[in-house]
Amino acid sequence: MILSSLKLKTLTAQDLTAILELDQACFGGLWTMEGYQRELDSPNSDLLGLFSPQSTVKLLGMGCFWSILEEAHITIVAVHPRYHRQGLGQALLYFLLKTAGDRGLERATLEVRASNTAAISLYEKFGFKTAGKRRGYYQDNGEDALILWLPDLQYPQFQKKLQHWETIILDDLAHSHWTVDS
Repeated sequence: MILSSLKLKTLTAQDLTAILELDQACFGGLWTMEGYQRELDSPNSDLLGLFSPQSTVKLLGMGCFWSILEEAHITIVAVHPRYHRQGLGQALLYFLLKTAGDRGLERATLEVRASNTAAISLYEKFGFKTAGKRRGYYQDNGEDALILWLPDLQYPQFQKKLQHWETIILDDLAHSHWTVDS
Protein backbone atom coordinates (compact mmCIF):
# COMPACT_ATOMS: atom_id res chain seq x y z
CA MET A 1 0.00 0.00 0.00
CA ILE A 2 1.44 3.36 -1.04
CA LEU A 3 0.52 6.28 1.20
CA SER A 4 0.04 9.78 -0.20
CA SER A 5 1.31 12.55 2.01
CA LEU A 6 -0.93 15.27 3.44
CA LYS A 7 0.47 18.59 4.60
CA LEU A 8 -1.45 20.95 6.88
CA LYS A 9 -0.51 24.59 6.64
CA THR A 10 -1.83 28.03 7.39
CA LEU A 11 -3.17 29.48 4.15
CA THR A 12 -1.66 32.66 2.72
CA ALA A 13 -2.34 35.09 -0.13
CA GLN A 14 -0.28 32.79 -2.41
CA ASP A 15 -3.03 30.19 -1.94
CA LEU A 16 -5.92 32.45 -3.02
CA THR A 17 -6.43 30.83 -6.43
CA ALA A 18 -6.55 27.35 -4.88
CA ILE A 19 -8.87 28.62 -2.12
CA LEU A 20 -11.30 30.03 -4.70
CA GLU A 21 -11.17 26.79 -6.73
CA LEU A 22 -12.01 24.73 -3.64
CA ASP A 23 -14.76 27.18 -2.63
CA GLN A 24 -16.27 26.85 -6.13
CA ALA A 25 -16.07 23.03 -6.06
CA CYS A 26 -17.62 22.78 -2.58
CA PHE A 27 -19.95 25.77 -2.27
CA GLY A 28 -20.43 27.16 -5.79
CA GLY A 29 -18.76 30.45 -4.86
CA LEU A 30 -19.69 31.11 -1.23
CA TRP A 31 -17.06 33.79 -0.64
CA THR A 32 -15.29 36.17 -3.02
CA MET A 33 -11.56 36.67 -3.42
CA GLU A 34 -11.91 39.86 -1.36
CA GLY A 35 -13.72 37.92 1.37
CA TYR A 36 -10.94 35.35 1.58
CA GLN A 37 -8.31 38.09 1.49
CA ARG A 38 -10.01 39.70 4.53
CA GLU A 39 -9.83 36.33 6.31
CA LEU A 40 -6.14 35.98 5.48
CA ASP A 41 -5.42 39.53 6.68
CA SER A 42 -7.41 39.30 9.92
CA PRO A 43 -5.48 38.52 13.12
CA ASN A 44 -8.73 36.98 14.46
CA SER A 45 -9.06 34.44 11.65
CA ASP A 46 -7.31 31.07 11.27
CA LEU A 47 -7.51 29.58 7.77
CA LEU A 48 -5.93 26.12 7.48
CA GLY A 49 -5.45 24.03 4.35
CA LEU A 50 -4.65 20.41 3.48
CA PHE A 51 -2.33 19.84 0.54
CA SER A 52 -0.86 16.76 -1.13
CA PRO A 53 1.97 16.89 -3.66
CA GLN A 54 0.61 13.67 -5.22
CA SER A 55 -2.79 15.25 -6.02
CA THR A 56 -3.86 17.04 -9.17
CA VAL A 57 -6.15 19.13 -6.95
CA LYS A 58 -3.96 21.80 -5.34
CA LEU A 59 -5.97 22.33 -2.13
CA LEU A 60 -7.78 19.20 -0.91
CA GLY A 61 -9.54 20.80 2.04
CA MET A 62 -9.70 23.90 4.20
CA GLY A 63 -11.11 25.02 7.50
CA CYS A 64 -11.53 28.44 9.04
CA PHE A 65 -12.50 29.85 12.40
CA TRP A 66 -12.80 33.31 13.87
CA SER A 67 -11.53 34.02 17.37
CA ILE A 68 -14.33 35.98 19.06
CA LEU A 69 -13.57 36.62 22.73
CA GLU A 70 -13.10 33.06 24.14
CA GLU A 71 -14.88 31.37 21.23
CA ALA A 72 -13.76 29.71 18.01
CA HIS A 73 -16.56 30.37 15.53
CA ILE A 74 -15.98 27.80 12.78
CA THR A 75 -16.99 29.36 9.47
CA ILE A 76 -15.79 26.76 6.94
CA VAL A 77 -14.96 23.09 6.82
CA ALA A 78 -14.61 22.07 3.16
CA VAL A 79 -13.18 19.00 1.44
CA HIS A 80 -12.94 18.76 -2.35
CA PRO A 81 -15.73 16.42 -3.58
CA ARG A 82 -13.11 14.11 -5.15
CA TYR A 83 -11.73 13.44 -1.64
CA HIS A 84 -14.93 12.91 0.36
CA ARG A 85 -15.18 9.92 2.73
CA GLN A 86 -11.40 9.63 3.24
CA GLY A 87 -11.15 11.17 6.71
CA LEU A 88 -10.04 14.62 5.55
CA GLY A 89 -13.04 16.42 7.06
CA GLN A 90 -12.45 14.95 10.49
CA ALA A 91 -8.72 15.74 10.18
CA LEU A 92 -9.57 19.38 9.38
CA LEU A 93 -12.01 19.61 12.27
CA TYR A 94 -9.43 18.08 14.61
CA PHE A 95 -6.78 20.61 13.51
CA LEU A 96 -9.23 23.51 13.87
CA LEU A 97 -10.14 22.46 17.41
CA LYS A 98 -6.49 21.84 18.33
CA THR A 99 -5.52 25.28 16.99
CA ALA A 100 -8.40 26.89 18.89
CA GLY A 101 -7.34 25.15 22.08
CA ASP A 102 -3.71 26.16 21.53
CA ARG A 103 -4.92 29.77 21.16
CA GLY A 104 -6.54 29.50 24.59
CA LEU A 105 -10.11 29.60 23.28
CA GLU A 106 -12.67 28.00 25.59
CA ARG A 107 -15.42 26.82 23.25
CA ALA A 108 -16.33 26.30 19.61
CA THR A 109 -19.51 27.01 17.71
CA LEU A 110 -20.72 26.78 14.12
CA GLU A 111 -23.78 26.79 11.89
CA VAL A 112 -24.58 23.88 9.59
CA ARG A 113 -27.38 23.25 7.11
CA ALA A 114 -30.12 21.25 8.80
CA SER A 115 -30.07 18.84 5.83
CA ASN A 116 -26.30 18.24 5.94
CA THR A 117 -26.48 14.98 7.87
CA ALA A 118 -22.89 13.95 7.04
CA ALA A 119 -21.47 17.17 8.52
CA ILE A 120 -23.80 17.04 11.54
CA SER A 121 -22.70 13.45 12.20
CA LEU A 122 -19.03 14.52 12.04
CA TYR A 123 -19.57 17.43 14.44
CA GLU A 124 -21.52 15.24 16.87
CA LYS A 125 -18.70 12.67 16.76
CA PHE A 126 -16.45 15.43 18.15
CA GLY A 127 -18.94 16.26 20.90
CA PHE A 128 -20.82 19.21 19.39
CA LYS A 129 -24.40 19.57 20.63
CA THR A 130 -27.30 21.42 19.02
CA ALA A 131 -27.83 24.73 20.80
CA GLY A 132 -30.50 26.21 18.54
CA LYS A 133 -31.70 26.93 15.03
CA ARG A 134 -31.45 29.92 12.69
CA ARG A 135 -34.58 29.90 10.53
CA GLY A 136 -34.07 30.69 6.84
CA TYR A 137 -30.33 31.21 7.43
CA TYR A 138 -29.08 30.10 4.00
CA GLN A 139 -29.84 32.68 1.35
CA ASP A 140 -29.61 30.33 -1.64
CA ASN A 141 -32.65 28.26 -0.60
CA GLY A 142 -33.93 29.61 2.72
CA GLU A 143 -32.84 26.48 4.58
CA ASP A 144 -32.50 26.55 8.36
CA ALA A 145 -29.13 26.29 10.07
CA LEU A 146 -28.51 24.35 13.24
CA ILE A 147 -26.28 26.11 15.76
CA LEU A 148 -23.84 23.61 17.22
CA TRP A 149 -21.78 24.18 20.34
CA LEU A 150 -18.73 22.53 21.94
CA PRO A 151 -17.67 23.79 25.39
CA ASP A 152 -14.66 23.07 27.59
CA LEU A 153 -11.79 23.25 25.05
CA GLN A 154 -9.40 24.14 27.90
CA TYR A 155 -10.41 21.33 30.26
CA PRO A 156 -8.00 18.40 30.77
CA GLN A 157 -10.63 15.88 29.66
CA PHE A 158 -10.98 17.70 26.32
CA GLN A 159 -7.20 17.60 25.83
CA LYS A 160 -7.34 13.83 26.45
CA LYS A 161 -10.13 13.55 23.86
CA LEU A 162 -7.97 15.46 21.36
CA GLN A 163 -5.11 13.00 21.87
CA HIS A 164 -7.54 10.11 21.42
CA TRP A 165 -8.97 11.64 18.23
CA GLU A 166 -5.50 12.20 16.82
CA THR A 167 -4.81 8.45 17.03
CA ILE A 168 -8.17 7.58 15.43
CA ILE A 169 -7.78 10.20 12.69
CA LEU A 170 -4.26 9.12 11.73
CA ASP A 171 -5.48 5.50 11.60
CA ASP A 172 -8.54 6.43 9.48
CA LEU A 173 -6.34 8.45 7.12
CA ALA A 174 -3.92 5.52 6.77
CA HIS A 175 -6.85 3.26 5.82
CA SER A 176 -7.58 5.77 3.02
CA HIS A 177 -3.89 5.73 2.00
CA TRP A 178 -2.93 9.07 3.58
CA THR A 179 -0.10 10.00 5.91
CA VAL A 180 0.21 13.39 7.59
CA ASP A 181 3.53 15.21 7.31
CA SER A 182 4.39 17.40 10.26
